[in-house]
This record gives sequence, structure tokens and C-alpha cells, in this order.
Amino acid sequence: MKIAIGSDHAGFEMKEFLKTLLNERKIAYDDKGAYSIESMDYPDTGRAVAQSVANLECNLGILFCGSGIGMSIVANKVKGIRAALCHSVEYAKLSKEHNNANILVMGARYLSKDQIREIVFTWLDTNYSEDPRHQKRIDKIEN
Repeated sequence: MKIAIGSDHAGFEMKEFLKTLLNERKIAYDDKGAYSIESMDYPDTGRAVAQSVANLECNLGILFCGSGIGMSIVANKVKGIRAALCHSVEYAKLSKEHNNANILVMGARYLSKDQIREIVFTWLDTNYSEDPRHQKRIDKIEN
């Protein structure tokens, strides 16, 4: 498994923390930026992560920005992406079980490192339910 990761300047520190979490599990990642806390435009990084997942260069993606809203909007503009903005473990679990989300988005200014750890590991450990009701809805999104 390989995960595309990215942030804007507001999410940079949490993205760097995410690297330690992925390293704990020996999960490969491709860091698409930001590479510092200097101001940058989140659509550039969000699009790079989303395209990497859509093009099957990476299996999944994880994005951070201050609130998570901007990154989720950008990522969901890319065909084939189902980016879920998750501020709780329950949202992370449901986003995978029901929506088969392929990108997890979090707001760096609103979550602690402990919450991020729990959300990320829950999201990674949860499988899509493959319930026909959910698949029908996902198919409608794709079409």
C-alpha cells in the first residue's frame, strides 16, 4: 500500500506528524507538499494528491489544511475521488464503510495529535462494507 499525503501551510505540522504514524505501520507514502509553514495555495497540493489516487499511483490519500474544507472541495473535483472530511473516529469509519472514501481529509487546527492518530488508524483499518445499497449510491456519484 502507498498513500499520497499533502497539506497546505496550516496543515504542515500535522502532515509531518502523519509521517511518523505511517512509519510506525511501515506504510509507504508520497509527500506532495507543503514542505514548510510558508504560505502556499492548497489547491496545488490537494489536486496533486487527488490525481495521484485517481491515476492509481497511490492506493489512498490523506490531506490536511486548516479546516479541511478547502482540501475536501479540491480533492472532490477530481473524477474518481471520494474525499471525506472527518473530524471524528465515527466519521472516518463511516466514510470507508458506506462511501468507500479513498481520501481522508482533516482540519489541522481542530484536531489534536491523539485524535489524528485515532482517526487515521480507524480509517486505514476500516473496510468498505460492499453492501449493494452503498455501491448503488457510489455508482451514482461516479456517473
